[in-house]
Amino acid sequence: MKTLYLSNRTITTELPAFVMGIVNATPDSFFAESRGGVENALRLIDEGADMLDIGGESTRPGSEYVGAEEEIRRVVPVIRAVRRVSDIPISVDTRKFEVMKAAFDEGADILNDISALEDDERLAPFCAETKIPVILMHKRGNPSTMQKNTVYEHVFDEVNEYLKNRVDYAKSCGIAEEKIWLDVGIGFGKNTHDNFELMRRCGEVLNGKFPVLMALSRKTCIGEVTARAVEERLSGTLSANLLSVLHGASLVRVHDVKETVDSLKVMNCFFEA
Repeated sequence: MKTLYLSNRTITTELPAFVMGIVNATPDSFFAESRGGVENALRLIDEGADMLDIGGESTRPGSEYVGAEEEIRRVVPVIRAVRRVSDIPISVDTRKFEVMKAAFDEGADILNDISALEDDERLAPFCAETKIPVILMHKRGNPSTMQKNTVYEHVFDEVNEYLKNRVDYAKSCGIAEEKIWLDVGIGFGKNTHDNFELMRRCGEVLNGKFPVLMALSRKTCIGEVTARAVEERLSGTLSANLLSVLHGASLVRVHDVKETVDSLKVMNCFFEA
């Protein structure tokens, strides 16, 4: 059994990893079928998601950031609608204090910050005060520039060192260790070879001390290996997620919850047989 700690409760799963369903409350996320709010969120709950990740700002390569007011306008109605029918943990994919504060007030449980608390100095104290978990991700630059700088001498060591520094910062702000989760940032300033090295070694990040989220779903590296368009990358994504879980990932962030849950059930049965 795996366990994660939220602000005032714990969640568990009997599967090899938690499944986070992606809800893109945006008009421009790279996988068109993931766009939309309430209807998509409720479908993912029915399909067996352990938690939802709701985002109002696309971070696909080449995208531009949006303002906090617009992000709140996109995200908060989805959270309200979900909270009317479900107590499922809700993660908010944001870099902004105003957005996370508004989301938290409506019932959000988790901060998923692609800037690893760098972009808004108010976020870390807020997470410490509210005791919500924070997901710290590695990236280079911002989405509009990140794929222009994908050269590393030793990608794992550099990502590992960056995340160590961000964990130290989070702890210095009062965030408890058990409320820190990590994301190696697949596709955020990395080429396909480096993405797969991080997949293979995800369980080694900070010596396996923190839960690692893998966000691989339908990404470019899957397309480059399979020569498939975004809409045809489900099987490649399922394979990549299972391999990541075998190598230490504790959570997988996915568009296709039902299929991911099924594949993890098969993995579970295989190792229990």
